[in-house]
Amino acid sequence: MRLRIGTFNVENLLTRHRFSSGERSDTAAAMSLFHLPRTDERDAVERSLAVALEDDKRQMTALAIAEAHADLWMLQEVDSLASLQAFFANYVHRIADHRYGHFTLIDGNDRRNIDIGFAARRDLVAPQHVSVLSHKDLSFAEAGAHDRDLAALGIPAAAKVFARDCLQIELDFGDRRLTLFGCHLKSMNNGREDGRQATLPLRRAEARAVKHLVKRHFGEGWREANWIVLGDLNAYRFGLGPLAERVDEGESGIEPLLDDFAVDPMESLPQHERWTHFRRYWSEAGQSMVERHMPLDHILLSPSLAAANRAPAMQMIRRGLPYRVPLDPREPDRSMARLATCADRYPRVGWDRPKASDHCPLTIDLVIPQAI
Repeated sequence: MRLRIGTFNVENLLTRHRFSSGERSDTAAAMSLFHLPRTDERDAVERSLAVALEDDKRQMTALAIAEAHADLWMLQEVDSLASLQAFFANYVHRIADHRYGHFTLIDGNDRRNIDIGFAARRDLVAPQHVSVLSHKDLSFAEAGAHDRDLAALGIPAAAKVFARDCLQIELDFGDRRLTLFGCHLKSMNNGREDGRQATLPLRRAEARAVKHLVKRHFGEGWREANWIVLGDLNAYRFGLGPLAERVDEGESGIEPLLDDFAVDPMESLPQHERWTHFRRYWSEAGQSMVERHMPLDHILLSPSLAAANRAPAMQMIRRGLPYRVPLDPREPDRSMARLATCADRYPRVGWDRPKASDHCPLTIDLVIPQAI
């Protein structure tokens, strides 16, 4: 049995105009130019602009999903089950070859209420053969993941370990099963130069918790079972600098998932292809601009799946990224003139927005072996 499995951080797939009454949307800076005196008038105009921008963005998100042609999707940053269903009905299904169903989303722990969603081809499996389990209430203590670093941050052992959730989906195909553990681990707080290191203990604890869940579910046979940990893990050991120079960024936080446990098939790709996200920022410490292509999104395979798929085909759909992103890290010319004239983007993609997402969808083609 062959399946194409995908993960995609769709970047704020929301039905809400604002996260809270005190915040502005992404169009707030532009709207300040109009100096509308009345709040209701300003909000009305702002909403109309936001709808237009969001419609362009979601068409591009849907194009990326359609181009990826995956059988199963684990999606991050989805507002609600209603948002997920409406997005597929009104955008994806208008252009995709597949028809998706089995939609699943459980409200997790994120304070912005961005959650993990699941979708699969309708004809892939019967609804009664899809099992769903949330682990949003799992504590650090229950997962055996609490340590001194967390205690030093003032985080008690009884607190919830997952920043969002670990969404467990089990698919029963009769003669074989596949279990997915969908994750969106603690972010690195982009915008803070020390954010990666400051949040490392939390990601490491989440990784330990996922490992605990896999071993608890499968027992002694965890190596022989068909399981995948996938999603936006917000972690990478090696990034790519200009000219695709490999940069050792130090501990990532997901080492518990990789040390004698799961297998990362991205390691089989050429170095310049190992990325799903791009960041360009000013470093106060170095007093210079820093550019990184980073593999934030991962599809990690059980030993059994890895053995059955020695060199699986992986693809990153990058045509929905904004023009500011160099699609080839090896390219020496990073000037605006060069980037702005690079083709291979969806229609109406902008310099920074609109775009499909700030992440690439990542897919892998796998043979799913029969249960032993």
